[in-house]
Amino acid sequence: MSEEIEREFKNIITKDEFNLLLNTFHISIQDFVTQKNHYFDTQYFTLKEKSAALRIRELPGYYELTLKRKSTDGVIETNQIIDHKEVDFLLTNNILPIGEVNNTLIKLGVPVQDLVYFGSLTTDRAELEYKGGKLVFDHSHYLGIEDYELEYEVTDWELGKSIFTNLLNRLNISPRPTDTKVGRLYHAKLDIMKQSNKE
Repeated sequence: MSEEIEREFKNIITKDEFNLLLNTFHISIQDFVTQKNHYFDTQYFTLKEKSAALRIRELPGYYELTLKRKSTDGVIETNQIIDHKEVDFLLTNNILPIGEVNNTLIKLGVPVQDLVYFGSLTTDRAELEYKGGKLVFDHSHYLGIEDYELEYEVTDWELGKSIFTNLLNRLNISPRPTDTKVGRLYHAKLDIMKQSNKE
């Protein structure tokens, strides 16, 4: 188990801007790794109300259970490696593995017995060290939608903001309000639910 503070800048980009970035930084298709994320919340979206998110990420050779919650310094991530059996229990029976993620959710007042799986999002990701931080190039697919995103993970917020802004300016990429991946999945799912209710 590990806990860390994540400081990052995000920008939704177009497919053309994504390809420009790949060309600029000499990123090829071989540099991408596919990650599949499974998200959980209660039916009343208790985690969302607490500005938190819970996911299982499938990575090559292992699974990682992650709780993200906002803090004044960024986003606090609590990570826990889990096995295939624990993944199956959570996906099919909504039983959360024992450990630090479970303990933290209880401290936050989240009824862990009410957690349910609500959707998956698959991301093809490439990463590159850049000026003391990490550039992340993401192409995501969820609920029939695909989007492109540039992230910049840093330790120094002010310096990172300056570097990221300068990069966008240099490549003529407009800064855009960017929701988290789980936020985009939430909104897409709600749109589908509203549409089906109309029908």
